[in-house]
Amino acid sequence: MSLVTTKDLMLDAQKNHYAIGAFNAENMEMVQAIIAAAEELRAPVIVQTTPGTLKYASPAMFHAMVAAAASEASVPVVMHLDHGSSYELAMQAFRAGYTSVMIDGSHHVFEENIEITKSVVRACHAAGIPVEAELGKVGGKEDDLDGGNGNGYTVPSEAAEFAERTGVDSLAVAIGTAHGVYKGTPKLDMERLSEIRKVVSVPLVLHGTSGVPDDAVRECVARGMCKVNYATDLRIAFSKGLKEYLAKDPEVFDPKKYSAVGREYVKEYVKSKILVCGSNGKA
Repeated sequence: MSLVTTKDLMLDAQKNHYAIGAFNAENMEMVQAIIAAAEELRAPVIVQTTPGTLKYASPAMFHAMVAAAASEASVPVVMHLDHGSSYELAMQAFRAGYTSVMIDGSHHVFEENIEITKSVVRACHAAGIPVEAELGKVGGKEDDLDGGNGNGYTVPSEAAEFAERTGVDSLAVAIGTAHGVYKGTPKLDMERLSEIRKVVSVPLVLHGTSGVPDDAVRECVARGMCKVNYATDLRIAFSKGLKEYLAKDPEVFDPKKYSAVGREYVKEYVKSKILVCGSNGKA
């Protein structure tokens, strides 16, 4: 089917207490793996690209790959810009055909974050494209995104004001997760999440989930998270498949052979996280 937006998918997830898995893709094989996993489990799915990925290949190229794969699938597939770092990049993705856009103004002060978010909302809503924003700072480093130490937890009252004034469709909040590889087990502020859920009506998004224990993710979903992002662990899975194949056959020169193993590893990882999110069977 054609690419869809996150709007109805996220609202259904919010109503029925599950989350949509959102998975970052770096190449064709990862796109194939993500959508194949969703197809097998009959789950709606979000394919994402970061600003760093879009320096490697253009928004138009990634959109074309995801749109082609989605056209052969029978489950809803969204093409999403993850951590849009500027108005200009958000508009590039929008014009390329992305069906969901994130503008991350969390590194700005509150009022500046509101203004840049509102500008993206105005442009995207005119064409029916939903917008995700972030309030608070999810720490760590992933790609060329540096979230610092991650101590900027989202304040519930500010989250309510931010969502109301910007008109965003979903909001990523900081409750203790971080991007990249964790050095220990993250401790999430679940009570803060519950307080945010009480005062914010739009769907909430969990970033920095690679490495977070599955039980913690399930609790976040139970407390109101409607979209859960995974990135680093997909890269690890793909690279693991390649390394294992090359270790067994170092003379191989056909990239299709070792890339197919990486693709299978990513597919199995994505399937496991779809089950954690509870979106299986929701397509």
